[in-house]
Amino acid sequence: MIQPRSVVEYGRRRAIVSLAVIAATLLEIIDTTIVNVALPDIQGNFGVPVDQGAWIVTGYIVANVVVIPVTPWLAARFGRRQYFFASIIIFTIASLMCGFAGTFGQLVFWRIVQGLGGGGLISTSQAILRDTYEIHEQGKAQGIFAMGVIVGPALGPVLGGWITDNLTWRWVFFINLPVGIIAATLIWRYLQNPTEPRRMKLDWLGLAMLAVGLGSMQYVLDQGQQNDWFDDAKIRLFSALAVAGLGSFVWWTLRSAIPVVNLHVLRLRQVAAGSLLGAVLGMSIYGSVLVLPQYLQGSLGFTATLSGLTIMVRAIAIMICTPITAALAGRGVIDVRISTALGFVVLGLSNWMLAGVTTPQSDFNAFIVSLILSGVGLSQIFVPLSIAVLGGVSNDAVPSTSAFFNLSRQVGGSIATAVLVTLLVRGTTAHQTALAASTNLHNVNTVQYLQHNGGEHSRAALLRLEGLVEGQAVVQSYADTSRLVAVISIALAPLVLLLRRPRLGGALAVE
Repeated sequence: MIQPRSVVEYGRRRAIVSLAVIAATLLEIIDTTIVNVALPDIQGNFGVPVDQGAWIVTGYIVANVVVIPVTPWLAARFGRRQYFFASIIIFTIASLMCGFAGTFGQLVFWRIVQGLGGGGLISTSQAILRDTYEIHEQGKAQGIFAMGVIVGPALGPVLGGWITDNLTWRWVFFINLPVGIIAATLIWRYLQNPTEPRRMKLDWLGLAMLAVGLGSMQYVLDQGQQNDWFDDAKIRLFSALAVAGLGSFVWWTLRSAIPVVNLHVLRLRQVAAGSLLGAVLGMSIYGSVLVLPQYLQGSLGFTATLSGLTIMVRAIAIMICTPITAALAGRGVIDVRISTALGFVVLGLSNWMLAGVTTPQSDFNAFIVSLILSGVGLSQIFVPLSIAVLGGVSNDAVPSTSAFFNLSRQVGGSIATAVLVTLLVRGTTAHQTALAASTNLHNVNTVQYLQHNGGEHSRAALLRLEGLVEGQAVVQSYADTSRLVAVISIALAPLVLLLRRPRLGGALAVE
């Protein structure tokens, strides 16, 4: 086995590598959320319905999740520097072509290409930062990475909102160009390879199984609710393909002499438990970014910009607290397991508080406390959890471990999106039915409302009342989604007991 050489950097070179890597990470992370804000404008521009428009997001994420597990092989085969550089270039060129897309089909195609480039950025970024810093500085390294991964989803709606309100949707993609060009230039000039590129056979059959399994699973998660889940023949077909593809991939890869993905790292308790906790983290990060803007803009009438600024409150709390947590965790001052568990509990409480202020009349100030608390919780999770997971494996297992950890967060976000959207749609129907049953002429409040708005026989009054009932049902359903995230966050916090406290030295801890 080829032993990687040290690529630890110091001073100016380390600062430049860190800056380039975090810029590339932000490109990928922000792009998963920034497009969501501009989606209505894009759909209107091309004249496509909502279910078709969703492919702008679905195509990107499908390509993303397929590439992430394969990044360790690609980095080893072509060299980490070359692969990371190529991923940035692919992402940047695809962004340019998305902005120039003349048809909806062209936009979806280039979004898929963009996802292929983006998938190579996220897990490779974490491995690069881990190797760029000394072992005793891993808290600082993962803190820098956390700023991109956790703050990115919050920055996306802010940028997307401002662009939507002031420019055209095409600038959602053009904004990537200068950042991509600068990051690619710096990476090519300053990043070192821990090992030289080497010829490696590719398990094409295993790769095909993985692509079919993950791609089909992502399709089911993204399109399930729109197609009424298993009542739809295509959803049933892709569900079967997902199970068959992933099942056969695991069976084949564990027996392959040249596995495209190293599944054996999942035998390590740190990696398995950390990946599951990463999925829970993804549920909270991406779930709230999906649901909250819809509530703010749809029910409260916030502009896209104000909606983004509201979510930015959480990002500011993360940016303030993460460096402190990183410093304490990196020096071993705090037990990363306790910090992670505490973070999940705080995150759960913040979501429960958010549900309490989710009303038809809430204003900007109503969300500040819960969002700050959410930011504090997230700042207590990502860095300690990354240190616990990556600090519990040998150096040669870091790329595969990082890939699984980041894939789990992405898949967790996709699962959260599917579950929360389903809860939102079906919960709205259930709440509307319940509210409508109690909104009748036997209800004193209903009678008084009708009397003050034209009488019980006024069609206009009845229509307004119907609108109020529907609006209240939607708001109650939004509150339900926050409560679900709260319950999941707190219920799964005890999983941190499966983690070992790592030595700050890269080898598996033995305590």
